Amino acid sequence: MLVALLRHDRALVLWGLIAVITLAWAWLLLGAGVGMDEMDMGGGQIMMMAPAWTPGYAALVVIMWVVMMAAMMLPSAASAILLVAALMRQRGDGRQLRASWVFACGYLAVWFGFSLMAAVLQWGLGQAGLLSDTMVSGSVVLAGLLLVAAGIYQWTPWKQACLRQCRSPFELLTRYWRQGALGPAWAGVRHGAYCLGCCWMLMALLFVGGLMNILWIAALAILVFVEKLLPFGPRASRVAGAAMIVWGAVVLIR
Repeated sequence: MLVALLRHDRALVLWGLIAVITLAWAWLLLGAGVGMDEMDMGGGQIMMMAPAWTPGYAALVVIMWVVMMAAMMLPSAASAILLVAALMRQRGDGRQLRASWVFACGYLAVWFGFSLMAAVLQWGLGQAGLLSDTMVSGSVVLAGLLLVAAGIYQWTPWKQACLRQCRSPFELLTRYWRQGALGPAWAGVRHGAYCLGCCWMLMALLFVGGLMNILWIAALAILVFVEKLLPFGPRASRVAGAAMIVWGAVVLIR
């Protein structure tokens, strides 16, 4: 009976996650609501330019980042979210579905804060002329430095410590779980904080490949998934870091 209930809870949470992740990726494929303005250059030439930074456009950029983080990070956090439902069921608490989604909201709250900072950074890079109108780094030096910095970070003890926590959600849940309605949210925030510490430099590489480059976004999301969930994740993390350092060095030299 317990096994059947666990499977039922798992299916409900999993299908809910799949729906949210699918909608997030669909929104990104449709342009995330951040359109480009057209400028007639004469002679039949049209240049695509990013809109001016109005409050409305800034809000769209923040939403774009939030949706992008949900699309990239929720797949790798699915195991932790499913584990919450299983633990609540085993404890005899009937609020396992609610706890799972409260945990997910706490997790995404951390990435919402990151999205706000990323949007401010995007504005700053644009104002400094370091970001092209197509939301790609307009500076070869900046792109090379970001690649090298991200590669070095992959090898740091801080990165590896955060990655170990992300790969061990059971230990995290038993250590940081608190009783009460907001207990799952607090655990979600802690899990999100470790994931942020693990992946923030990888997210910075979005400025290298392009904020609207779906293939680049997908490649980074796959790397995050491999690092956190597959048995060879830590080794893949270091290999990817070495590749980034070499890539960045080549970009800077050339």
